[in-house]
Amino acid sequence: MARPNRAPGILNDERKGEEIVVKAEQEETEETVTVKKKTKQHPEKGTKIKDVKRVDDGEGKEDEDKSNVENLCVKKEDNEEVGEFGGSVKGKLRPSKRKNYCLDHYYKRLEEEVEEGVSGKRRKSAVKQKKKLLKAEVEHEEENGEEGDSGEEDTDKEEEGKVETKRRESESEEDGEKEVKEGIRRNSSRGSNNTTKKFSNSLMCHQCQRNDSGRVVNCTKCYNKRYCIPCITRWYPKLSEKEIAASCPVCLGNCNCKSCLRLDDRLNVTKLKFSDDEKLQHSKYLLQGLLPYIRQFSQEQMAEKTMEARIQGLLPSEIELKQAACYQDERVYCNNCRTSIVDFHRTCPECNYDLCLICCSEIREGQVKGGGKEVIVRYVDRGSEYLHGKLDQSIVAKRRKPLDSPVKTDCSEHKELGSKWKANENGSIPCPLKDIGGCGEGLLELRCTFSENAVFKLVETSERIARDLNLENLPKLKKEQCPCYNSTAEAHLGEFKLRKAASREDSNDNHLYCPRAIDIRDGNLKHFQCHWARGEPVIVTKVLNNKYGLSWEPMVMWRAFRQISNTNYDQHLDVTAIDCLDWCEAKINIHDFFKGYTDGRFDKKGWPEIWKLKDWPPSNNFEEPLPRHHAEFIHSLPFKGYTHPQSGLLNLATKLPENSLKPDMGPKTYIAYGVAQELGRGDSVTKLHCDMSDAVNILMHTAEVKLDQEKLNIIEELKQMHHAQDQKELCGMAVQVEKEPSDEYCDSAGAVWDIFRREDVPKLKDYLRKHFKEFRHTYCSPVQQVVDPIHDQTLFLSSEHKKKLKKEYGIEPWTFIQKVGEAVFIPAGCPHQVRNIKSCIKVALDFVSPENTGACVALTEEFRLLPHGHRAKEDKLEIYKMILHAMRETVNYLDKKAKIELKLRPPSRKQA
Repeated sequence: MARPNRAPGILNDERKGEEIVVKAEQEETEETVTVKKKTKQHPEKGTKIKDVKRVDDGEGKEDEDKSNVENLCVKKEDNEEVGEFGGSVKGKLRPSKRKNYCLDHYYKRLEEEVEEGVSGKRRKSAVKQKKKLLKAEVEHEEENGEEGDSGEEDTDKEEEGKVETKRRESESEEDGEKEVKEGIRRNSSRGSNNTTKKFSNSLMCHQCQRNDSGRVVNCTKCYNKRYCIPCITRWYPKLSEKEIAASCPVCLGNCNCKSCLRLDDRLNVTKLKFSDDEKLQHSKYLLQGLLPYIRQFSQEQMAEKTMEARIQGLLPSEIELKQAACYQDERVYCNNCRTSIVDFHRTCPECNYDLCLICCSEIREGQVKGGGKEVIVRYVDRGSEYLHGKLDQSIVAKRRKPLDSPVKTDCSEHKELGSKWKANENGSIPCPLKDIGGCGEGLLELRCTFSENAVFKLVETSERIARDLNLENLPKLKKEQCPCYNSTAEAHLGEFKLRKAASREDSNDNHLYCPRAIDIRDGNLKHFQCHWARGEPVIVTKVLNNKYGLSWEPMVMWRAFRQISNTNYDQHLDVTAIDCLDWCEAKINIHDFFKGYTDGRFDKKGWPEIWKLKDWPPSNNFEEPLPRHHAEFIHSLPFKGYTHPQSGLLNLATKLPENSLKPDMGPKTYIAYGVAQELGRGDSVTKLHCDMSDAVNILMHTAEVKLDQEKLNIIEELKQMHHAQDQKELCGMAVQVEKEPSDEYCDSAGAVWDIFRREDVPKLKDYLRKHFKEFRHTYCSPVQQVVDPIHDQTLFLSSEHKKKLKKEYGIEPWTFIQKVGEAVFIPAGCPHQVRNIKSCIKVALDFVSPENTGACVALTEEFRLLPHGHRAKEDKLEIYKMILHAMRETVNYLDKKAKIELKLRPPSRKQA
């Protein structure tokens, strides 16, 4: 028996208040089909209410229900709304003899409407009111700039009411069952009864919020979300339709639509949990590593207290120091050298001039090293033509002194300061004169920030616990303990996951420890510590879930960041970027910047424009503007005991009191263009520098800008002109340039790192002081002066300079390529530089490990000697404050009875 043609299905939308549209399936006839019973008449209200009550009471018969439905299904004029259904009957109703199809759905919907208690007129009014509200909301969003997505496909350009109307009009009239295969749904299958329990009948894509983008893929895990094919192709290129059908991006937690990106995932950055044994072992490790530094710190304070006793003619035990008033979120620093003051210091009771203990010692010795006058280096802007090889004869004419002549260090200012400011014979120090910053009246008094004996008690308790635990006799980590150095090099490289990064002779540190993230377990922490304690960089591979993780595409990050208020929306459209050719800052539209990130930019000469963003997003807290990306980054961090910014037990930066002023440790994003060819001028580089602490840097995303042969030829011609200009201006002679082969890297490569060993820093500085005039910086002008060749951050060693460095001084850096998803650990005190060979998005985080605390202390002393106004002068880390609070927490954990406190005395109201 042939199956009769199916009547049109009734959409059973779950959203209350949705209009129900009945369409005719037969369009071959224009004849008006009438319903014989009560044609062209509304059902009587009294009868309807009566039937409704029967339904509510559960007493209504099937015949009565059917009659009620027939009363409602009357023919109306075209475009005239039916009271109870609130929809426009554009098609023809089926003949009455076929009216029984899908009656169960009619009954169910009718019961829902009755229970809802909304009459036809009220429903009509509610729908109109909803449309008005939606329209007002869209207009409000347009005024706020939310609709301007800079050409993105997923912008909300239509009102929701219009989208719903378009959805209803585009419903298919074809019969047949749905074509559902692994959750994939087609436009032609809208009315199947069998799948309505699983999938919604909507074609609305969750990503772009449009229903006119064609075929969509339904999620078979949540049965709630769907994605159109264009959005899958653009925003989830690594996921197949089958994978999305099995678990959609929302279920995977990596959806990058506007709404999901703006979800606050800060709560997802969970606090690390450690077992009692782990806490004990980590606490013992901290105590062993930090005890020497607080012991030295205490000795310096006791020496100054002894000096104060001699000045007053008393015994040290008879001295009682006044506790200086200090706010919890205040940083006290030395007025002479700008180094942070943690505890003991001298201060003027008249003008509050503060002096650190190191400066006190230098003044008594007559050698004031810190506090030099600001050095201002000016560069001349010679125009755009100069950037690409036009000679400046004035530079050539002024070149008289040979480049290898030693640079004299001007110490006259320090000598003058020492002659003006001297200590008295008994060791007391007067307040400096007004031209130095003081008042010139009275003597500097010794004060303490914490209670007078707090540090002494901390050291005493620490030493007692160390003796009880026999920590003093425990051997420290040595290279012999590491399994990498028990083998004979090459044969065991794969087994121990090492990567060759240098070719030094008579050295066993040419290979860097390079484990996979999946291989890092508890036992690997000791292996990591072996290399980390030796001051070696560590590379951890595959820390990102590139397939199922959150997208770090530039436009995805931009859309995530756009949740901003009306008042500052416009100012965030333009961002500050640095041109790597002349090292000048400029404002650029953020969308234009990201377009150049993927497509490249070129100046009028055809030279690649290399830009890098400065301080974007414009916030010290990466977590605020990009909460989900922040959560993704924290989740991907290896060795979280060291790197977790809130709860890493071995991260000293987490030990500071909650309300204290903390240094900005990140995370921070670094977004820059890049090309594979080493241009020599205008490369995408981070110049040679030293971070104030340890750091971990993860490459999150790359984009390759491919250069065609025509552009490569132009670049080569300009490089010849640049080289000729360098030879005449920097070396005094013209040399024919030999064409160098283009650099070739693997597809996943993103950046080239050069990291120098700490023991090579003196030789590195000697080389740079000898050759610094061979480098260019602002406006592409030759560098005329260096204060500190590393901390100035004005020099980048090209391949040619690295060859000369090894030839002249016998040193070379660890050089390696960072790939997407690799985390590079840089020890404190290791100078490093980076060149991007592709457009890159990196995220970096600073931390302070017990192994490299000594390097942080040494860096603080180097920063102290820099002149005022230097970019690295300010002591933002406050390493000794971290050490003291870390030891306080460790001692109190190991000895519950210790109860060591480091409390500040807040200023009184009069002082405030």
